[in-house]
Amino acid sequence: MSVHPLVVGPPQGCQPLCLGCYKKLDLDDNAYRCEGCGWPMCSQGCSGRGREYGHSGAECQLYERVRPKLLAADSNALTPLYLVVVPLRCLLLQQHDPDKWHSLLTMEAHNDIRQKLPVIWRNNQENVVDRIRKEWGMTQYEEDLIHTICGILEVNAFEVGQEGVSIRALYPCAFYMAHDCVPNTGHTDDKNFQLRVRATTKINKGSSIYLSYAYTLQGTLKRRDHLKESKFFDCTCARCSDATELGTYAGALKCPQCAMGIVVSTAPLNRDADWCCTNDSCTGYTVPARSVRLLMDKIGDEVEALDESSIPTLEAFLTRYQNVLHPNHYHCLGVQHSLCQLYGKAPGFLINDMTEAQLRHKRDLCRQLLKVVDVLEPGYSRLRGVLLYELHAPLMILTTRGVEAHALAYRDLRSRLKEVAACLEESSIILNFEPETSNEGMMGRAAKDALMRVREWQRIITNS
Repeated sequence: MSVHPLVVGPPQGCQPLCLGCYKKLDLDDNAYRCEGCGWPMCSQGCSGRGREYGHSGAECQLYERVRPKLLAADSNALTPLYLVVVPLRCLLLQQHDPDKWHSLLTMEAHNDIRQKLPVIWRNNQENVVDRIRKEWGMTQYEEDLIHTICGILEVNAFEVGQEGVSIRALYPCAFYMAHDCVPNTGHTDDKNFQLRVRATTKINKGSSIYLSYAYTLQGTLKRRDHLKESKFFDCTCARCSDATELGTYAGALKCPQCAMGIVVSTAPLNRDADWCCTNDSCTGYTVPARSVRLLMDKIGDEVEALDESSIPTLEAFLTRYQNVLHPNHYHCLGVQHSLCQLYGKAPGFLINDMTEAQLRHKRDLCRQLLKVVDVLEPGYSRLRGVLLYELHAPLMILTTRGVEAHALAYRDLRSRLKEVAACLEESSIILNFEPETSNEGMMGRAAKDALMRVREWQRIITNS
């Protein structure tokens, strides 16, 4: 399924950016400002100026009345003003594109739930509703309607963007897809913000089509909190209902009492339920959910502070928590994912300079992550495509070195090349769905080129 957006624009909490092409702006006294309304832009010749999904003429005309305020605002004063851009673009549809406006109003806003969340409601009241109506005098837009638009955006917007651009967008039809923490679809967007949704697994006729509103490699506590806070519902999918997260233990701890058991929630759909050890021979280690959340937040803060470009730092983290977190715990998975991509590319760890032990370690990291991904993001998922590409490199180098050392029998060489070719073939198929200019798209082309070279080697060996 491919669909064009109803509306696009800056995400919440963004720094100054161009309203035409959405490139980040470094504002100074000489920064270009739109002559019509005063919003900062990248240049007078911006490709998004006067365009439907950029800084349109209707939008510019709407802001003319507040031009002096926009011109007077420095970078710090401008930042909160970006919160009104997308809501106002939605409201402009009412007059300038009634069909899109009616489509937008079919989306759920959850006003009844959001009104009971004072922080969210007050933030929208102060930064969007009051700014539009009171500060900027646009009283033609009713307060309740603006709150509804804010809710529609919070519940239904997609994060999209290519080549360093990060924006949010609303799409017709796509919002009908249900959520599941084990999705059967993936989605990409192109430079024109067109959303493409594709099946990642076989979906039988009459079966539900799912996407995930949460990051699949997070644990149940983290995912359910995110879904409750941002999408306003309690997920009860099969994964959330299973204390083991479908056997992956993506949120599990190691038991500090028996040192062999695994600690999981006694009732995963109850965020306040105790956690206990599953080892039958353990004397019954139990820990309150609140303590688990505090520990996860503490470790999460530590992960956020890690130097993601430092292999020794990331490896030290895994060692430090090897007796606390299950190897598949989501904090470990994130670090392992970074290591899979760093080994072979980071200074001092370039693929041709790595020791055999380091190559085997990268290989094992990729294989272990793939086992988890095959459960949580089954089928032709983007993450699987990336991991297969990362896996082929150590397999290929180890094979090459084995040939050079005359340490591989003919049968073993054929078997290894077959595995490398299988990794590259599936990776190229999966990543071929990604935009050409994205990192994954370029990786897909690299996989296809490497596959041709491996197949040529296979042909030579077979004919020799």
